[in-house]
Amino acid sequence: MLGSIEGPHDVKRLTVEELTRLAGEIRDLLVDSCARFGGHLGPNLGVVELTIALHRVFDSPNDPIVWDTGHQSYVHKVLTGRASGFEALKQEGGLSGYPSQAESEHDFVENSHASTALSYADGLAKAFKLRGEQDRTVVAVIGDGALTGGMAWEALNNIAAAKDLRLVIVVNDNGRSYSPTIGGLASHLSNLRVNRRYEDFLDYVKDKLGNVPVLYDALHGFKKGVKDVLAPQVMFEDLGLKYVGPIDGHDEQAMEAALRKARDFRGPVIVHALTQKGRGYTPAENHDEDQFHSPGAFDRATGAEKPKPRIWTNVFSEELVRLGKEREDLVAITAAMLHPTGLNAFADAYPERIYDVGIAEQHALTSAAGLALGGMHPVVAVYATFLNRAFDQLLMDVALHRLPVTVVLDRAGVTGDDGPSHNGMWDLSILQVVPGLRVAVPRDGDRLTELLREAVEVTDGPTVLRFPKGPVAEAVEAVGKLGEMDLLRAPTGEPDVLLVGVGPMAQLCMEAAVLLDAQGIAATVVDPRWVKPLDEALVLAASAHKMVAVVEDNGRVGAVGDAVARLLRDADVDVPVRTFGIPQEFLDHAKRAVILGRAGLTGQDLARQITEAVAKRTSHEMPARH
Repeated sequence: MLGSIEGPHDVKRLTVEELTRLAGEIRDLLVDSCARFGGHLGPNLGVVELTIALHRVFDSPNDPIVWDTGHQSYVHKVLTGRASGFEALKQEGGLSGYPSQAESEHDFVENSHASTALSYADGLAKAFKLRGEQDRTVVAVIGDGALTGGMAWEALNNIAAAKDLRLVIVVNDNGRSYSPTIGGLASHLSNLRVNRRYEDFLDYVKDKLGNVPVLYDALHGFKKGVKDVLAPQVMFEDLGLKYVGPIDGHDEQAMEAALRKARDFRGPVIVHALTQKGRGYTPAENHDEDQFHSPGAFDRATGAEKPKPRIWTNVFSEELVRLGKEREDLVAITAAMLHPTGLNAFADAYPERIYDVGIAEQHALTSAAGLALGGMHPVVAVYATFLNRAFDQLLMDVALHRLPVTVVLDRAGVTGDDGPSHNGMWDLSILQVVPGLRVAVPRDGDRLTELLREAVEVTDGPTVLRFPKGPVAEAVEAVGKLGEMDLLRAPTGEPDVLLVGVGPMAQLCMEAAVLLDAQGIAATVVDPRWVKPLDEALVLAASAHKMVAVVEDNGRVGAVGDAVARLLRDADVDVPVRTFGIPQEFLDHAKRAVILGRAGLTGQDLARQITEAVAKRTSHEMPARH
């Protein structure tokens, strides 16, 4: 069946029996692809029938379908002609793990940050209305935790106020244990709620019985009372939104029927679908932790994940558990990332001191501020890319009050496979503007444990600790100290270049220094450890060199390199500063090593670029010397 699907029009012509075959083939494709490369398997196994129904009822891309979060869109990609792309899922040149405008006109927004779809949909529906495009319906599919984000409820509040928007919201509910409401009366009530004649009748009754409000209230109360018994998710209707469901999200025909009713209502409607994460693949269904939410490569027959090396997250996780034993004031917070950030071990050891707030980074930071005000020391662990969402809270709720909150940023720098939205390449830039904030970047596992301990000892302001994705770096021991900085390499003769390696980039600087030495360029290598504020010893060290090179895995604009240059300018040290970092652009998905190589962030590339810079500077100075 998959070979015949070039677009949604092919899905619309299939019989019920063929749709069942198609669903099975899609599940096989998803399991095979994710077994090879990893990926968001569980969520997509749960939306197979739901997605088929969407593409049979709506006319994508004329009717935009916006996914929240975007990791639920694999089936959508299959049905829009991209099945062959799963041969290289999340690999360089292959399909992205999220919606991608570059891949297809059917992908409207690249929303891999959660809780955004309803706002996109609100704006799209309003734009179509203003442009007179009355034949277009916007569909927002929200689920897999996205409704825990406050932004989703801000959008619902606004959508509910716009009664004539052609907008269908599909709530993919894969976290409930109760059975769907089924039966003739429930179906009748669903029909009733999206029947315009029923609404017109209520308006007529209200108009005619305006002087006898008790009768209208009794009629409306009876309707709501029966509905409350049969459909517990009435909070949506309390917002003023029409509600259909719950529907069995794996009953394709039932989903189609519900979606057609919602589409034909020609106003905002919630369609509540109950789905099972990991549906159709036994190892995922039986996986207690997260139903194979996002496994790495695994054995298809058993579901066993392939062995992984020790990663940075493991080091953090273990050290935090040790700190929790030593300090009863230590608490941990995460935003729906308990296992990915390594806080599950802390939760097992100290279950009363762990808070998973859902996809709500803003709340996480301000709740941490409250905990700190109350005498605790919170450790907030999130992916680096998601700190962007809580910047205001870090600035105004935590830093303004000089509160001892430690923010731990996992997957900082280039993450690679997850694409442009997940690279943690913004934090070292945006954090530079926060007064009183201290930022630490460990170069290896030993330094991670040291700096985490130092961070939680700070009592007069917030601290941030950031580390990358993947295997932990090999330890690089210091040969001395420059102030509080670690001196990693000191040349024997007169020094030429001061290499400032930020965190794991220190290893690259060590490699580059050896190559520079072969070119007759003497290089000193230091690791600042704390990059905000910078150590004043850096001023004296820089003045003893002819050039300073700062190497970091962050966007180059406004990050550590710029901070070093500003520090030297303020001290009237006129030594040139070169910054080597990630290009200030959205990077396509590829392996971390590939992206770093393209950015010139390898030992060999650094040595070559620095050699060229030194040669150019030397040639400019020669006439003056003569």
